[in-house]
Amino acid sequence: MEIVEVGPRDGLQNERTLLDTATKVAYIERAVRAGIRRVEAVGFAHPARVPQLADAEAVLAALPRHPGVSYSGLVLNLRGLDRALAGAGVDEVNYVLVATDEFSGRNQGMTTAESLRQWESVAAAARAAGLRTAVTIAAAFGCPFTGEVPVSRVRDLVAAAAQAQPDEICLADTIGVGVPVQVAGLVTAAREAAPGVRLRAHFHNTRNTGYANAVAALDNGVTALDASTGGIGGCPFAPAATGNIATEDLAYLLRRSGLLDGVDERALAETGTWITGLLGVATPALLGRTDVFPPVEAG
Repeated sequence: MEIVEVGPRDGLQNERTLLDTATKVAYIERAVRAGIRRVEAVGFAHPARVPQLADAEAVLAALPRHPGVSYSGLVLNLRGLDRALAGAGVDEVNYVLVATDEFSGRNQGMTTAESLRQWESVAAAARAAGLRTAVTIAAAFGCPFTGEVPVSRVRDLVAAAAQAQPDEICLADTIGVGVPVQVAGLVTAAREAAPGVRLRAHFHNTRNTGYANAVAALDNGVTALDASTGGIGGCPFAPAATGNIATEDLAYLLRRSGLLDGVDERALAETGTWITGLLGVATPALLGRTDVFPPVEAG
């Protein structure tokens, strides 16, 4: 199993406190030292709309490079892609395709169909630049404005997005409404719509179903999961959005299940406490309140 650390992007984008570039770099570096090998380090959003991510280029320029570590950047449109390609230094581009028109309009200023057409251009340009490409189907489990999202809608979007030959497709429960039976249905539909394409999942713990959904994704063959250290985050364009599943809690779950090694969940928990302290918020993650098990023996 692979954990994709999204705290530096999805974690910080919905927090009121603006962190400086050096702190963001330190947040990423702490995840890498703890054994995380894929990090969504930045988002190329409009600085006026998401000021928390305004210094994306500066963050990437300051990040040390490590063998085997991949940094991705979130892209919402062609302008964002231009920033990602202009020497920013990302290894992957992750494009957001929102499942409903109303949320897509609020998030990206375009309909889902218009966003799908931009994704095709983004994927082609990113691939030509030698970058890995991923597309995230946001609000796949439910929309805060229009309600339930039919499985058929998600299946059709996955099939259409797959025509651009992404390296990975992600199903995102952007507002944390999903339940395990829904995970199984959507993952099955995505596999049928895009056979052979790697699947990733992105869960929020808004209604305390995020970790159950993560297990359901594993049981249905998903091999990568997004999480944010500390459990911070949420979408600024979704009402009452709350944090992602926490990297430290997920790492503990996976390690105890025999599905993950080489990740120091105790170090992640320390980072979760550190970052939420800087943000001035309570820590949603739980591992930092106790300890790993079995306890690590003193050297």
